[in-house]
Amino acid sequence: MSVGRSGGSLADLRTANRREVLTLLRISGALSQAEISRATRLSHASVSNIVRELTSRGLARSTLGVRNGRRVCDVSLNPSAGLVGGIEFGNRHVRAAVADFTHTVRAEAQHTLSYRHQAASSVPEAAAMFRDLVEGAGRDLADVQVLAVGLPGPIDRETGRTASPAILPGWAEFDVRSAIEATLGVRTIVDNDANLGALAEGLWGVGRGFTDFAYVKVATGIGAGIVLHGKLYRGVAGTAGEIGHTTIEEDGPVCRCGNRGCLEMFAAGPALLEPLRRSYGDDLTVEDLVRLSNEGDIGCRRVITDGGRHIGVALANLCNLLSPQMIIIGGELALAGDVLLNAIRESMARRAFSVPAHAEVVAGAFSERAGILGALALALQESEDDAADGAHHRPGPPIGASERQHRLAV
Repeated sequence: MSVGRSGGSLADLRTANRREVLTLLRISGALSQAEISRATRLSHASVSNIVRELTSRGLARSTLGVRNGRRVCDVSLNPSAGLVGGIEFGNRHVRAAVADFTHTVRAEAQHTLSYRHQAASSVPEAAAMFRDLVEGAGRDLADVQVLAVGLPGPIDRETGRTASPAILPGWAEFDVRSAIEATLGVRTIVDNDANLGALAEGLWGVGRGFTDFAYVKVATGIGAGIVLHGKLYRGVAGTAGEIGHTTIEEDGPVCRCGNRGCLEMFAAGPALLEPLRRSYGDDLTVEDLVRLSNEGDIGCRRVITDGGRHIGVALANLCNLLSPQMIIIGGELALAGDVLLNAIRESMARRAFSVPAHAEVVAGAFSERAGILGALALALQESEDDAADGAHHRPGPPIGASERQHRLAV
């Protein structure tokens, strides 16, 4: 847990120490000061000073308890210190959620959107949904410290704009961050939904404890969030991980990105549904496809298996380049379970230099919810950085015992 503390000014050192304590409390929950000292390798005096400062600012609280027959003073983050929010746009949906600083989800909702929806109409709908969630939790928008937004495409995190209009035509060059900040008055950050999925799985899911892994979201589109040395790798232009637009067949069908033979043209949701429509009808959805496959339908299992083999080709190339410890499969199609996963594993085993010795292929812990949980995780990290730097947080009202809530951690 401990990080290097050499170099920098005394103020930088104090900020780094506060951030380390805040991170530990966010991940581990209530701890005694002695446990914090052991985990961070900070002196008891330093921990005591940090806890006193965080408590005086309303960011942490101390409660008396009994452990192994001895009275202890537990320190935990204060759920009334503020809220964070997340909004995740998919190709056919928008999800929103609100969480407090103890990473407890206070409210969550989902709406269906039309395929290839437009930013101009989708952002106000999402903002209204988020506002309703905050008010339903008995809080005000002023209590929200940071709002993180996820989109299914490459994002320029410096400007908050979409980086590839070909992938999200209805969002071409749309300034997502400014639009939401203007509507809600909440500081907003924007990232790719696959990156957020990787963040959620790395913090609370099956990727926890791993430093090098890839999270692959398989749904209407296919994208990957890549974690190297414990940090998300976005690349110079923010387009790292666009595995759905790697070439599988050089002379294949033209993709929406303008390339030929992209992985999405063979393994994303629409590509899997197309060969089934003559037999199953035009109303067949990805949800139907997965359900029928899980019920044993041979045709649906066949197309999912074919898609998995194509995904395995792309992931074998990724493994040969990066040699990750783990590949995590998420998104709607991950609910197909071993029908999809076994096809991916078999295809990778034939092509990847490092498989099966190193990279394990597993289903994610959060399926289609990984994006929204990752948005909350990113917002929590950002608010944690603010707290470590001494930014002001306005305490909110105490949480009532009757409010519905659940932990992000599993």
